[in-house]
Amino acid sequence: MSKRDYYEVLGVENGASKDEIKKAYRKLSKKYHPDINKEADANEKFKEISEAYEVLSDEQKRAQYDRFGHTDPNQGFGGGGDFGGGFGGFEDIFNTFFGGGGGGRRRDPNAPRAGADLQYTMSVTFEEAAFGKETDIEIPKEEECDTCDGSGAKPGTKPETCKHCQGTGQLNVEQNTPFGRIVNRRVCHHCHGTGKFIKEKCNTCGGNGKVQKRRKIHVKIPAGIDEGQQLRVSGQGEPGVNGGPPGDLYVVFHVRSHEFFERDGDDIYCEMPITFVQSAMGDEIEVPTLHGKVKLKVPAGTQTGTKFRLRGKGVPNVRGYGTGDQHIRVKVVTPTKLTDKQKELLREFADITGQVPDEQHESFFDKVKRAFKGE
Repeated sequence: MSKRDYYEVLGVENGASKDEIKKAYRKLSKKYHPDINKEADANEKFKEISEAYEVLSDEQKRAQYDRFGHTDPNQGFGGGGDFGGGFGGFEDIFNTFFGGGGGGRRRDPNAPRAGADLQYTMSVTFEEAAFGKETDIEIPKEEECDTCDGSGAKPGTKPETCKHCQGTGQLNVEQNTPFGRIVNRRVCHHCHGTGKFIKEKCNTCGGNGKVQKRRKIHVKIPAGIDEGQQLRVSGQGEPGVNGGPPGDLYVVFHVRSHEFFERDGDDIYCEMPITFVQSAMGDEIEVPTLHGKVKLKVPAGTQTGTKFRLRGKGVPNVRGYGTGDQHIRVKVVTPTKLTDKQKELLREFADITGQVPDEQHESFFDKVKRAFKGE
């Protein structure tokens, strides 16, 4: 099945900005995260969303994707598939015109190859993402079989060279075509391209040379990590083949939401309720921050929606570029249950003030009256 367009996956236009892409990713990753969404295809959708964001959030990868799409430009003719008429790719064409005697490049089946990378999704709290922490995770991964030391052969025996391909892992298949006799090189189906044949397989790994284990890995979560960002743990992927280096482990972070704070980049946002009296007369209130409680002076006459900023009370930048700010939006809470005494005092207040609105409010009320009259 062909991959969907990355822009379509995130639901953004081709010319979307970095912020638009990030906002779309955060919304979708929270919706389809396996810890939250228990639908059967949620995990696949989450992987698809993460893959799209990884490419589109990186300028270089995005530029390459915009130019070539899902096609790897480094594959050349090798990724072009079958040309028809018996040709099996560039190497076969080369063999057709220059003979099948080995002019084409041949991959050594016994050459060292790097192991595959692994991905692990880690769910962290809002505070853990802000300040970082060290923890151990347990992941399933393939490791070299201890019984056969990775050879796949029963102890006391060893793999033999495949007699069909003479250890090359490939077979030359001759084919008559209108162009003449063509030699196609194919993977040896007897040894599956390994160049080796195991007569007596290891009872532990079944001849695979690897077994599935659960491995505990120590991870240092950097302070300031954000939703969807990933941490590379070098050498903790699948083991290499034929002595090749192991792959890497990529830890992708899902940051759980907070009941009071919201985060945008390195800045923190929150809404702080104040009473009518505090709004009218001013007060000094305590505001919770990630760094502890902070006192904030609320001037007299503060209205709902007024914003304040506490510098340096946000999230540390993950790359070490300082700390963000905390933004506070006050909300004046209107009391819903009043005692008789409180009602009496408010009526007295209304009488004293005469309930005469200022010019700004009067202008607003005039507009409302005219709207009702249809003027």
